[in-house]
Amino acid sequence: MEGSRRTRLLVASLLLFYLLASAHCLDSSWGKKKKRKHEIKGPIKTVVVLVMENRSFDHMLGWLTTKSSRPDIDGLTGRESNRLNASDPDSPEIFVSDDAVFVDSDPGHSFQAIREQIFGSADASADPAPMNGFAQQAHSMGLGMARTVMGGFSPDAVPVYAALADEFAVFDRWFASVPASTQPNRFYVHSATSHGAMSNVRKDLIHGFPQKTIFDSLDEDGLSFGIYYQNIPATLFFKSLRKLKHLLSFHSYTLSFKLHALLGKLPNYVVVEQRYFDIDLLPANDDHPSHDVGRGQSFVKEVYETLRASPQWDETALIITYDEHGGFYDHVPTPVSGVPNPDGIIGPDPYYFKFDRLGVRVPTILISPWIEKGTVIHEPNGPTTHSHFEHSSIPATVKKLFNLNSNFLTKRDAWAGTFESHFSLRKTPRTDCPEKLPEVKTLRPFGPREDATLSEFQMELIQLASQLNGDHVLNTYPEIGKGMTVAQANRYAEDAVARFLEAGRAALRAGANESAIVTMRPALTSRTSGGATNPSLQNIYIQ
Repeated sequence: MEGSRRTRLLVASLLLFYLLASAHCLDSSWGKKKKRKHEIKGPIKTVVVLVMENRSFDHMLGWLTTKSSRPDIDGLTGRESNRLNASDPDSPEIFVSDDAVFVDSDPGHSFQAIREQIFGSADASADPAPMNGFAQQAHSMGLGMARTVMGGFSPDAVPVYAALADEFAVFDRWFASVPASTQPNRFYVHSATSHGAMSNVRKDLIHGFPQKTIFDSLDEDGLSFGIYYQNIPATLFFKSLRKLKHLLSFHSYTLSFKLHALLGKLPNYVVVEQRYFDIDLLPANDDHPSHDVGRGQSFVKEVYETLRASPQWDETALIITYDEHGGFYDHVPTPVSGVPNPDGIIGPDPYYFKFDRLGVRVPTILISPWIEKGTVIHEPNGPTTHSHFEHSSIPATVKKLFNLNSNFLTKRDAWAGTFESHFSLRKTPRTDCPEKLPEVKTLRPFGPREDATLSEFQMELIQLASQLNGDHVLNTYPEIGKGMTVAQANRYAEDAVARFLEAGRAALRAGANESAIVTMRPALTSRTSGGATNPSLQNIYIQ
């Protein structure tokens, strides 16, 4: 009897405990929904983006049409030409050639230079664009430059691209997003706007460009991204990527890219950045004149072969494009009408550009085991009758591939053509994709010129580096980079990145808000006797 009573009391106690525990759990979770893991429904789970520097489509791929028997590609016939004076029909005529090997000079690619190349004058009203001012503009820069910009590479000189074009897909109607230089176009790749920038803008370079990016959209849905950099990650121009929580997404290309690929640990969105500074130990591989295109070919080969050997290969897409044409000739008219301004921002004086026309056509290749051999992608099928492929097509396609919940970033990526449909034409991935690409020979007859002065893009990278290490607050900031050689700039940039990332990671370890942004303080930066820096929490300001 007593035992039975104790049993009933024990059962009652356990029941009461269960009810109290259940009530507590119900109360603590009331009104909260468990966040579901974001589902990617299609076959592509990883998109890899590689943006090379300053070459036009005809310059790099134009001769595939006749030299590699690819009439399906809108390339060169050999009859294309420009006159040295676009307005004089009796002016000397410069024809295209296939003898480009190494370009030692840097053709014009400022906004005004590009306008002259496209229209032959300062009058930008012609539609279609005549594309008749390349030789004229180059001739004004120096003797022989006109023939340089009208020249292109034979397929034998760029064997990696020739092989990729045969094995996968070439876009022959992909344009730069804006008729301007490097950085504005790179912004469009990840944010579908340059936030009004036509070149570098000191205030925005210092504080970071504020627009929303595809990185933010991915983060909102719990998807991953990673930037694999070499000298300096140009993606740090975006303010949001300077948040503490995102610093863990920056990886050394040399130390991490092959390892992550081998382990099947590449994130959903991968940006691979090149070496932008040309030094003896590690020559530049970004294709920017006067860098060796042979090095660029070797770099593309390395990236492809790394992905091909990864267990993630069957779920991967690699897109290779160029930021802008770099002053080199292209015969396809640049779209000059029907292009929406992305965000209502007008460019600065004296041009007040409305961001309502595109830049020159650039080489773009799409690589995946889901792509049929020898594919050529021409105009997109929408979303409007006047949509085109341009750099904003990348975030627009990523949004669709990954079923992102956020809105389009701007009016531009909402308008741009997308290419997700090309991954659904097969039921299974190909098994015959080459594991190796052709070997590449160097095209430059001499080594890097470490004592050379900096290009415009390299100057912008040094200004970015000065923000990362805090030197932007110094009175000497406007002069930073002007007296640097390429070798000095490379050391400065690499040191600045190392200090910035280590300081941010130290702040994270100390419990700082992960959404905070690090700003370095140069006056408090301590250096070791060997010249390396020792960033600490006292050296940074958390915003």
